[in-house]
Amino acid sequence: MNITSTPFGTLLDGRVVTAYRMENAVGASVTILDYGATVQSLRVPRRGGSLVDVVLGYDSAQEYAERGDYLGATIGRVGNRIGGAAFSLNGVRYALAQNDGKNHLHGGLKGFDKQFWAPAQQGDSLVFTRRSPDGEENYPGNLDVSVRFVLTERNELRIVYDALSDKDTPVNLTNHSYFNLNGGGTVLNHLLSVNAESFCEADSGCLTTGRILPVEGTPFDFRKAKAIGQDIHAAVEQLERAKGYDHNYCLSGREAAVLYSPETGIEMRVATDLPGMQLYTANGLSPRRGKGKSAYGPFFGVCLETQLHPNGMNLWGFPSPVLRAGQPMHSETAYAFSVR
Repeated sequence: MNITSTPFGTLLDGRVVTAYRMENAVGASVTILDYGATVQSLRVPRRGGSLVDVVLGYDSAQEYAERGDYLGATIGRVGNRIGGAAFSLNGVRYALAQNDGKNHLHGGLKGFDKQFWAPAQQGDSLVFTRRSPDGEENYPGNLDVSVRFVLTERNELRIVYDALSDKDTPVNLTNHSYFNLNGGGTVLNHLLSVNAESFCEADSGCLTTGRILPVEGTPFDFRKAKAIGQDIHAAVEQLERAKGYDHNYCLSGREAAVLYSPETGIEMRVATDLPGMQLYTANGLSPRRGKGKSAYGPFFGVCLETQLHPNGMNLWGFPSPVLRAGQPMHSETAYAFSVR
């Protein structure tokens, strides 16, 4: 495994962002920024052997700081939404930033995606660590977080999350890569299967309500592979509210999803030890320029964000996101690439 680092640019406040690149023996590579522990590039072989960059991103550090939408970033402390931007824990009410209407999204105004992480090479992997101090974004406890990225010789990107807090605190870590196995254009022709019998109902603000709905007989049924665009514009309330898919699936096993591009022949298999996965079809990605002056916009990527069910702090019956003081958290998600 070849691991190198290069300057990636400077933020307006003068801080330098560094890019770390891992390349395996067959030429596949992943580039990760210390700003946001962000997957900036992920190049894998297509049919015929040439490489395709399968994640959306930007060419400069300042674009990541200014343009948002969490492209490739590590998300925390709590991924997805917390209803009413508040939660109660151990008899204390915590008010959070309302950065998504009246709700709290992806860790707040300055979540993990907007923080610098300390990098280290450990064998054939890159590990990014940081301490989220007590009170950061008004979350309790000093939280020590580690995110390990492993690129195997079989073209599998493994992301390993570890965390430890000195106070009880909610934690729901994920990665927010926007995948496009064509390397450009929309993903509506991608074939997707999701190993889930049900999904979480969402309100008009895409906040999970607590109701679990069956996928059978609905446009949300991806148990058999179908094109992402096949039902995305169906006249059903859940799709109309979100202008596409932006919903958590209740996974039926470790094998979460399979994404396939007929155009390039690239297949991506997602596996996780987490119970949920947010399917987001970039409905809110406004038109812009990305890497290499590529055009981005709605449906130009698809996020498969493994997670605990959203709004779990406020909904009875969902897996609890509370990490107890002194109790280590460990989770793994893998994205395995092949060609067919």
